[in-house]
Amino acid sequence: MKAKAIMIQGTASSAGKSIIAAGLCRIFKQDGFSVAPFKSQNMALNSFITKEGLEMGRAQVVQAEAAGIEPLCDMNPILLKPTGEKTSQVIVQGEVWRDMDAQKYYGYKKIFMPKVMESYARLSSRHDIIVIEGAGSPAEINLRENDIVNMAVAALAEAPVLLAGDIDRGGVFASLAGTMMLLTGDERSYVKGILINKFRGDKTLLEGGLRRLEEIIYKPVLGVIPYGNFDLDDEDSMSDRFYGENNGVVVVIAVPKFPYISNFTDFNSLSRIAGMGIRYVENVRDLQDADMLILPGTKNTMASLRWLYSTGIAGEIKKLAARGMPVLGICGGLQMLGRTLKDPFGVESGGEMGGLGQLACETVFAAEKTRTRVSGHFGQLSGVLSPLSGLPLEGYEVHMGSTRCTEAQNPPPFARLCVMSSGVKKNDGFFAGNVYGTYVHGVFDSGGAARVLFKILCDKKGVHPGQTESSMSFKEYKDTQYDKLAAHLRSHIDMAAVYRIIDKGIGA
Repeated sequence: MKAKAIMIQGTASSAGKSIIAAGLCRIFKQDGFSVAPFKSQNMALNSFITKEGLEMGRAQVVQAEAAGIEPLCDMNPILLKPTGEKTSQVIVQGEVWRDMDAQKYYGYKKIFMPKVMESYARLSSRHDIIVIEGAGSPAEINLRENDIVNMAVAALAEAPVLLAGDIDRGGVFASLAGTMMLLTGDERSYVKGILINKFRGDKTLLEGGLRRLEEIIYKPVLGVIPYGNFDLDDEDSMSDRFYGENNGVVVVIAVPKFPYISNFTDFNSLSRIAGMGIRYVENVRDLQDADMLILPGTKNTMASLRWLYSTGIAGEIKKLAARGMPVLGICGGLQMLGRTLKDPFGVESGGEMGGLGQLACETVFAAEKTRTRVSGHFGQLSGVLSPLSGLPLEGYEVHMGSTRCTEAQNPPPFARLCVMSSGVKKNDGFFAGNVYGTYVHGVFDSGGAARVLFKILCDKKGVHPGQTESSMSFKEYKDTQYDKLAAHLRSHIDMAAVYRIIDKGIGA
């Protein structure tokens, strides 16, 4: 059976397509439908590894969680991960295809369309409704010929479109009207309604403009959605988290904001704890009064390490570690904390460079990517983080290198893991004194590890943690956010009209 579909497109990037799609997924789930998200092509450095060991974009993981289903790479068959100013790693149906510059990639886009529709067909056969997300704007007329993410997908999936505009940027009426003007006649026919997103203020002041817009573009406005505060995982470096205030926090974790920072969703389970502040740093000054330093993942470890040296943060990390500050490296951060990084195959920039020398290990980059979901527990740690010892953990690995100990005798591991897809058991990471490294993303997302870390840092600082959040798990907490988002959209979108549009399809 083929699912019915609804597609969310936007007048520009960051118009709110992803969060609207996630909210609709939760609404349809609440209303008893089997629903799945879909975005044919995504560009983001925040990725995720499925249980099968395949890689997909984080936005569709959020939408799958909102829909109450397990994420599958069919939900995002093409993922682009920028590796430089003009190049990206191209991932097709969960597996690395190759690195390409933009010009070459556009020549291949039509070749990928059968893969896109193959993935869509599998999802469509298993669910009642597919919520499709577009990318950027459908009115980029210079890109129309090779479109595989906006109106071309709407046509092939026979999906009616809701067009979202971001009023917070200004010029929303012009952007909506201009977008409609630049679409072809067939493309305009797919658009069945308008959503105005990120509104602040008195809606009654908009009424005249809304009616006039409807007269100009001959499409109904189905909702004006006010700004809402929802704690959801971020898709990319446009995240507001990088610029948030840390007012009223008890302890601060400093995180270097690498030029190619990735998978910074690792810190969301920490930032939700009252009194725990995450500070993204770009200079040495921002490290002052920090209680812990975490080096995050990055799509280009060697370039990010050079950035650490150029900003002076590298030298400060060594000083802080020598003074006993706990330092943790995750994925690329672990690689940087070692003694040497080698790139014999030119996976990043080629050659060899010295690491921060805080852990007795070296990394050799390989052409094949490691992609695994893992579960297990923290090892028998020493130093400040020893209270984490033995706690359960679950997460995923996604990296282009292997890291080995350079000492004659292997030290105890940071964690002991089991690969979910194969059952293979293995050790992960290293530690020495108060410096730790792991390849596991999401290391603090389960087992109460985030709350234990908060207590560790409070005890070390000699402060009282105060009133912390309930013992609700991170998964339960995220469910409350999806329900909150759904309630918000229900209050401001004509859902009866949306259901009519879905039932009638593109022919209405």
